[in-house]
Amino acid sequence: MSDYNWAKFLLRISVDASVETIYHAVATQRGIESWFLRSAEYFSVDHTLRTDNEFIQRGDHYTWMWHGYDDETVEHNDILEANGEDMISFVFAGNCIVTITVGMLDTETIVQLVQENIPTGEESRVSIHIGCMEGWTFYLANLKSVLEGGIDLRNRNLNIGKVINS
Repeated sequence: MSDYNWAKFLLRISVDASVETIYHAVATQRGIESWFLRSAEYFSVDHTLRTDNEFIQRGDHYTWMWHGYDDETVEHNDILEANGEDMISFVFAGNCIVTITVGMLDTETIVQLVQENIPTGEESRVSIHIGCMEGWTFYLANLKSVLEGGIDLRNRNLNIGKVINS
């Protein structure tokens, strides 16, 4: 495993939904709260709060909170890119860069997530590389579940911690 790239990982999942539907689910407050976050706020470069159905844009700042975690677990960071169609990129988990793209492959809609710029020290290998890969794997499966069947798999109980679905 000496050639394994601990600074980056890539995940892909097929989702039976249109590119437009998936982009809305990843690039709006309403969409991202349906499968990933308990609370999402996006602020434009002039510090205006975006509406819940408004697409994020390059330069926006976000505040995110998750189900299953108290209000002390919060992520504040920046949107690097959002093309309005099929790609967003944002800073996450310190200085990591996450890029989500949506496209067609054969007859399937594929969601691809790349997280890179991961520090490669031992602690980061576990907490960021493995931890984020585990988290994103669940949340991408939940995106598929919500869009294809309407079932949200997230744990919403603060009293139940350390489960894969929160």
